[in-house]
Amino acid sequence: MKLQINESQNIEFKQSWKDEYIKWITAFGNSDGGKLYIGVDDNSNIIGIDNAKKLLEDIPNKVRDILGIMVDVNLQISEDKEYLEIVTDKYPYPISYKGSYYYRSGSSTQELKGAALDKFLLSRQGKKWDGVPVPYFGIDDLDPFAFKLFREKASKKKRIDAEFLKENDEVLVDKLHLKEGDYLKRAATLLFAKDPQKYVTGSTIKIGYFKSNSDLVYQDIIEGNLFEQVDKTMELIFTKYLKALISYEGVQRVESFPISELAFREVLINAVVHKDYSSQQTIQISVYDDKLLMWNAGDLPPHWTINTLMQKHNSEPHNPTIAYPFFLAGYIESWGRGIEKIVEESQKFNGLIPQFRWLNGLWVEFYFNQEKGLPNGLGEKLGEKLGETQQNIINLMQINPKIAITALALELGISTTAVEKHIKKLKEQNIIKRIGAAKGGYWVIIAER
Repeated sequence: MKLQINESQNIEFKQSWKDEYIKWITAFGNSDGGKLYIGVDDNSNIIGIDNAKKLLEDIPNKVRDILGIMVDVNLQISEDKEYLEIVTDKYPYPISYKGSYYYRSGSSTQELKGAALDKFLLSRQGKKWDGVPVPYFGIDDLDPFAFKLFREKASKKKRIDAEFLKENDEVLVDKLHLKEGDYLKRAATLLFAKDPQKYVTGSTIKIGYFKSNSDLVYQDIIEGNLFEQVDKTMELIFTKYLKALISYEGVQRVESFPISELAFREVLINAVVHKDYSSQQTIQISVYDDKLLMWNAGDLPPHWTINTLMQKHNSEPHNPTIAYPFFLAGYIESWGRGIEKIVEESQKFNGLIPQFRWLNGLWVEFYFNQEKGLPNGLGEKLGEKLGETQQNIINLMQINPKIAITALALELGISTTAVEKHIKKLKEQNIIKRIGAAKGGYWVIIAER
């Protein structure tokens, strides 16, 4: 007998009980909740356990004593085989197992460490990275020029009371929600500090011009506050890095660039506002003769995919404290329409839609002509060779390189056996390969682009 479900974000199977599985319960509680089945193998087959009634009493007591939470343990019977269903709710506060924190990612349980742990603990307190107070950083460390720039732009957009803009810098900081108690927030260091990079490592933008992936011709690193970075990057890209095509209308000289200035500006602002600054990695812009690529470190909101971004969606800024002044200054025109605006402007400009993919952050790829465009993230010739299911498998792997076969099956609405057959064919054609073990490894797309 089989359960009519597969392992997933919220489901885990174990053939027998071990006390170390309490960490799986921890992960469910720290994520969106879930169910742990004891007496079920990895293929959903019910194999049963002999000590079900004893575990009915032992497991809730152990979980309560070790984690300090309550779980429901239910006895299930199928064809005279007993197995257990352990139901864990999502908890509003962080749960640790022997001093460590675990989280559910896809169908695997992972220990949270470093920046990921910091982000998780902040989220359970209802805070974001940019809203954390910063000690040893005060009003004297703020740059009057940055406030002057903000006032000029905000005055034109009229999204903030003009009387507030006349207040001194200290009052304005408070009006912009950049202060908590006696401390300024991290967002203030990036928006208004005299030396933002002193407080946030990697809070820069790097631009490089490449003849090939290994042949860097020249580069620039843009520092300063975030408003300055956007303005300087726009100037450099359209005066130094992109070659304008020159034409004439009568005696008037006309310059035409290979990509939409409005679309690129929207991509750039989205990168600056939504970047995961805790990663300490710079925004990277790579310019070639035929394309421009931008990469930005970050994570999608839970349960989001690239498809979510491409559709109408709610605004969930990664850095809301940074986003608010950007909105008031007119850099952000509306909430939740960034991708939509990029697509619209690009279509109007030259009919070419930028490509979006997710790999440890968001890649946005602008191609300068139709021949170099890659619809659906695949080369045109490659796309013609593959069926729709295989193209969808590759798209899902690009969005989440660690995606499990069971998750692919759920997304595509087909069996795991069918997914495995498609993956085998893709491997034989040298289109994809697997790096690492079944759990903890990841997919790499190796087809010629």
